[in-house]
Amino acid sequence: MSSTLSLTRLRRHHPGQQHPALADIDLEVPAGSCTAILGPSGSGKSTALRLIAGLDAPTSGSVALDGVDVTALPPERRGIGMVFQRPLLFPHMSVIDNVGFAARAAGQSRSASRSSARRYLDLVHLSEFADRPVSAISGGQAQRVALARSLAGTPRVLLLDEPFSALDSVLREDMYELVREIRNELSPTIVLVTHDRHEAAVLADSVAVLIDGVLEHHSDVSSAYTQPSTLAVNRLMGGINEIQGRLDGGVHHSDLGALELPPGRSVCEDGPAVLLIRHEMIQIVDRSAELPTGVICGVRPAGLRCIADVRVGSATVCAELPTGTTATVGAEVGLEIPLEARTAVTR
Repeated sequence: MSSTLSLTRLRRHHPGQQHPALADIDLEVPAGSCTAILGPSGSGKSTALRLIAGLDAPTSGSVALDGVDVTALPPERRGIGMVFQRPLLFPHMSVIDNVGFAARAAGQSRSASRSSARRYLDLVHLSEFADRPVSAISGGQAQRVALARSLAGTPRVLLLDEPFSALDSVLREDMYELVREIRNELSPTIVLVTHDRHEAAVLADSVAVLIDGVLEHHSDVSSAYTQPSTLAVNRLMGGINEIQGRLDGGVHHSDLGALELPPGRSVCEDGPAVLLIRHEMIQIVDRSAELPTGVICGVRPAGLRCIADVRVGSATVCAELPTGTTATVGAEVGLEIPLEARTAVTR
């Protein structure tokens, strides 16, 4: 069921548009893994999915499965399944016949297709709804049926185009757990399109960040948070600390002082550079001559925790406080910034 997906110099340029919707991206998704394509609206995420599925043709570049070029193949011959934002179920069919549609289209009898479909309904925990009309199920259940229908076609790659964006937060978390169960059971190759970094973090092995059609970052999830390639990637991953300064020999100089960077953490040459520090990794401690020192100028809530704004010279550093604690505005404090929390970029 699982294949390695390879995109090579994949480009889509709409006639009359100044910039391409997708600009020569290279991306590999290993068999059995899940890659999230993350980006803001209009970044080219859905364009990439449509090119992979064969719903649109690229201007140039190729799509390959297990090393075989499928760029010229129509969608029905690629062996790719897709789940959209809306379930798009067949309204005249029952739940089980929706799931068994691919088998029926392939020539199986109704009884055989239903027998196969029951396995996938079991997988998405909807066996008891098999004979219901799709008009009699909820939105969350309909999305489960759509997922089961795609899986029943035994796709080589499963594409998920923001399929949970219309669900409430509780149903979304239920669907995340379901996807994890499906991954454990079937090990499908999954490409997930989302604008939600939390969704990418809980479901994917790696994150590919698209900004204005350009693939600006691709790494494991943890590195996307702590080692973003650009300022745009940092902001998309929720980073809020951007300290202007200069880089010299692997050391960043700013109002925070001279802060060494881990080997390989700088994606820029010596010169002007922006230091990026994850706010979750900074600790506010007592003043110390060895640490950057500043004054707390504000405290704001951020869910279960609060974020303290610390003024250090002309720079402001945001630090997330431990759950249940707060800080005093006006207090002079030290900032403990772990080496692994630091990276530097130029743009």
